[in-house]
Amino acid sequence: MEWYLPVIWAGLIGTAVAMYVILDGFDLGIGILFPFARKEEDRDLMMNSVAPFWDGNETWLVLGGGGLWVAFPLAYSIIMPALYLPVIGMLLALVFRGVSFEFRWVAKPTHHMWDIAFTGGSIVAAFLQGVILGGLLQGIDVADGQYAGGAFDWLTPFSLFVGLAVVAGYALLGATWLIMRTSGPVQELGRRYAPTLLLVVLAAMGIISLWTPLSIGRVAERWFATPNIFFLWPIPLAALLVAYGIWRWVERGREVLPFIGTILLFLLGYAGLVISNVPYLVPPNLTFWDTAAAPSSQIFFLMGTIFLLPMVLGYTAFVYWVFRGKIAPGEGYH
Repeated sequence: MEWYLPVIWAGLIGTAVAMYVILDGFDLGIGILFPFARKEEDRDLMMNSVAPFWDGNETWLVLGGGGLWVAFPLAYSIIMPALYLPVIGMLLALVFRGVSFEFRWVAKPTHHMWDIAFTGGSIVAAFLQGVILGGLLQGIDVADGQYAGGAFDWLTPFSLFVGLAVVAGYALLGATWLIMRTSGPVQELGRRYAPTLLLVVLAAMGIISLWTPLSIGRVAERWFATPNIFFLWPIPLAALLVAYGIWRWVERGREVLPFIGTILLFLLGYAGLVISNVPYLVPPNLTFWDTAAAPSSQIFFLMGTIFLLPMVLGYTAFVYWVFRGKIAPGEGYH
């Protein structure tokens, strides 16, 4: 087997997941913060600030899931049964949230049910994404190439904590997005909640960073064994420096830098997770190469991805460029 093909596909899927977390993370964060806006016009502005982007952002989720299915079918066949319930719950939450974008405007003034769907869908989707991540990180029982656990093995204190951490992280992305994209009371809402959310996210990152090596020996060996520790310690240090920068930028009234800093904080946390688990795609036993499809299949789908990926990137860049700048009250998608 060509050893490099699974590495390429792992890189593509990892990139798609990172793009999804960052891009869909801030619009899920808007839904999480939605109930904290008291006035109707403020909630309208919050929703309109992400209306041109939210459906395109979810393209990356499809690309990540589809890539896992075609390039690593064995991993897909194990991960899905292990995490079937939270995956289905997440998808249903995203459906309710997506429908609320369309129906909230036409249902006015009796649209409160769609406000609940938007908020509830955002919170549940974010929480279950964290639960899925936690369930994967803690390891999946495999025997004879099949999932060997129960339907609720993912339901542990660790996975629930990671779920709450993701909700807080997405809310921070949403708050800094509001700082960058809006003005007036909605921007002040973002400034008011961003520092508290930053502290919560930092605390959650610290707890997860200690919880995983204390409970998973291979993670402890990866981070604390020599010489790894000498090369990896700059990552948590960089996260602390970036967090301090976000705090100062919010305090000084900066608008764009807090959002960029939050993205960097997410990427550093993501890098930490990758370092902890590479090359395992189904921790703790199955690697990229163990679960990869036949080389001919990987090459066939890679040819299509070579053309598809630039189109997705181009579309994403185009949309964000067209709808750049701040959004004023009354503007947006109706």
